[in-house]
Amino acid sequence: MNDATPSLAIRVLVVDDHWVVREGLRRYLTDEPGLVVIGEASNGNQAIALARELKPDVILMDILMPQMDGIEATARIKAEMPKVEIIALTSVLQDHSVSQAIQAGATGYLLKDTNGAELLRAIRSAVDGKVQLSPEAATRLAKELRFPDHVERLTDRETEILKSVADGLSNKEIARRLSITEKTVKAHLNNVFAKLGVHSRTQAALHAIRTGLASLKSQ
Repeated sequence: MNDATPSLAIRVLVVDDHWVVREGLRRYLTDEPGLVVIGEASNGNQAIALARELKPDVILMDILMPQMDGIEATARIKAEMPKVEIIALTSVLQDHSVSQAIQAGATGYLLKDTNGAELLRAIRSAVDGKVQLSPEAATRLAKELRFPDHVERLTDRETEILKSVADGLSNKEIARRLSITEKTVKAHLNNVFAKLGVHSRTQAALHAIRTGLASLKSQ
């Protein structure tokens, strides 16, 4: 854990019940400029306590842990601290628990054997508000997630913004694409979330994919 935290650095909390995984992530991220590991936890209860205390920007959350798993911890943290971005860690891509983690509010997921460049991109994309899922994974997750049976019709502008989210764009990039302000983008996104019955950009993008409104581009 770093003692000094640069004010503009992305603050990362690492949560995994295996010491070797936590140590590997901590060592790799510690050497990366602009990132700082502010804490480590070995179960969901510790993750919640440290999230409250340390206020991380991003949490790397193992799904399967003792005492409290990553799915429940994700749901509780997002309910209390919705601005914290959570990336689920899993050993098996096909694990149904990945879709449960997304349903609970995780921004995305990473395999534990992912390469360093992909890890860094996922962390920075989460902070920037970008959806980062492969097209293959997105298609599978879109089928598994639960959505309301009936949703209110989106306006043309809301549809444009939803498609931009599925393209992996941040609010700033969407504003630039549509020649509107970021504040307007956020307002439209809030309406989209409410109409679709979702709580995150990832869930919104997956809903769009499931209904054929959009497709997720290769990142």
